[in-house]
Amino acid sequence: MYKAKAYAAPGATSPLAATTIERRDPKETDVQIEILFCGICHSDVHQARNEWSGVMPTVYPCVPGHEIVGRVTKVGSAVKKFKPGDLAAVGCMVDSDRTCPECKAGLEQFCPNFVLTYNFPDKDTGKVTYGGYSDSIVVDEHFVLRVPENLNLAGAAPLLCAGITTYSPMKHWRVGKGKKVGVVGLGGLGHMGVKFAHALGAHTVVFTTSPNKKDDALKLGADEVVMSKDANEMNKHAGSFDFILDAVAAEHDLNAYINLLARDGNLTMVGAPEKPLPVAVFGLLFRRRSFSGSLIGGIAETQEMLDFCGEHNITSDVEVIPIQKVNEAYDRVVKSDVKYRFSIDMASLKAE
Repeated sequence: MYKAKAYAAPGATSPLAATTIERRDPKETDVQIEILFCGICHSDVHQARNEWSGVMPTVYPCVPGHEIVGRVTKVGSAVKKFKPGDLAAVGCMVDSDRTCPECKAGLEQFCPNFVLTYNFPDKDTGKVTYGGYSDSIVVDEHFVLRVPENLNLAGAAPLLCAGITTYSPMKHWRVGKGKKVGVVGLGGLGHMGVKFAHALGAHTVVFTTSPNKKDDALKLGADEVVMSKDANEMNKHAGSFDFILDAVAAEHDLNAYINLLARDGNLTMVGAPEKPLPVAVFGLLFRRRSFSGSLIGGIAETQEMLDFCGEHNITSDVEVIPIQKVNEAYDRVVKSDVKYRFSIDMASLKAE
């Protein structure tokens, strides 16, 4: 074991603060990474504040962070894909059983025994896993990803969650040229959805409640922007979409978007509203429409996404902050006061 610097939440109502944690020494299949940037996901806020106590109670101290980009500093004797000096990334998972049907299909995100990057039982330490708000991390090679050299690293960090969360359902539902795609909500997830839909060649339409986001949506790659509260604008698109990605976590009318789907069209949720939302079944029945959800992606697909981003020079739009401003950033995330993700420059941790 070795000591690593980190920022942790000591309790549900306490601000994150500097601390020291223990990391395991690299085993033969492990990669040790110096963390350069770590994105802030809204789920970090939920976990740090124990807002998911009914489903995933937080164990303190909690070191959040699952959008990790860094440089390899050490590898185990059996590691084949990485060497010291390589750029590397770690997303939402750091292990799985690798034997179940889901793992064998490359869908580790659905493994019943996956291990999340933080706040999950850690078999090596007997405690819980610690995330990317740290100066380093040790992860099995299978769950470490290659980062294209041409990408801005601060902007690449959120790809490990916001990126794959939006890329995976688009690939699953075959978004591409000749398709009409909608993106509901222009936040951390939504802005990545727009970039991917555009890069995949689809006619991309953004739905928003904020008129001041129209220019941003067009700059990000949208072909059209629809004010979702304007019934006339919505009706013009009735029955015309092949796929709609819903990235809104607040309460909203799902049926308004289901009615915009063409025959065999799909609406996929990646936002996670706290309360159940009603769905009118008849809206699905008459055009064989479908309604589904999606959760990040497997390791192979996440690598595919990163490579795609390298080819198309896609990164997240970020505001880079030092770790010392993380508590202020959390408050701003709750208020949706960021365009469109925070990325922590982990070099700032050296000052602690």
